[in-house]
Amino acid sequence: MSTTPESIRKLLQSENFADRLSAINQLRQIDPAIAFELIQSVLADPSVRVRYAAVSQISTLGRQNLQVALEVLRRALLEDPEPDVQAAAADSLGALKLTDAFEEMQNLYHQTQEWLVKFSIVAALGELGDPRGFELLKQALESDNELVKTAAIGALGELSDERAIPLLLPYATDPDWQVRHRVVQAMSHFSTPEARTVLEQLSQDAYEPVAQEAQLYLKSY
Repeated sequence: MSTTPESIRKLLQSENFADRLSAINQLRQIDPAIAFELIQSVLADPSVRVRYAAVSQISTLGRQNLQVALEVLRRALLEDPEPDVQAAAADSLGALKLTDAFEEMQNLYHQTQEWLVKFSIVAALGELGDPRGFELLKQALESDNELVKTAAIGALGELSDERAIPLLLPYATDPDWQVRHRVVQAMSHFSTPEARTVLEQLSQDAYEPVAQEAQLYLKSY
């Protein structure tokens, strides 16, 4: 049986959440404009898994209408009771570079106790590329959660604000190789002598993946 908008619509209306999940996956096979219209019907689905899948897919389908995407993602970010769905909304906002949601993301970061939501907001701020994110990312570097802190390192690199370089320097000698690896990636976004010095230092790192990536970036200088 071929996949059509009508067949997907019927699955989206099924009482079986597995059918609705399957339909969301099948949306990738049809015209994106039609898919975007259909996916909006399950953004308030009773199943967390369905809402998560739908909100996640807005990261690509939302390009069909960025204003509508902004509205539905804001709602998911601020009103959904599940942290997983809120985190997916932050991810999609970042992917679509919807900077109009910056203030809501910033406020939620300070209000939520959920590390996953904080992590996704921090990562999204790097993708957004909004200079207003610098201060929040600076604060996130001090997070007690290692994953949030590591995400902040990467996001500061993506933001490409040279004020981040001195903030990142201490992490170039962090005992965790994953943190050092993220520093390499962050420094690759800068072309200053300070950034090059850090990359040269990390090109001699004892952990091979860190050293190799630093060497790779140095070749492009």
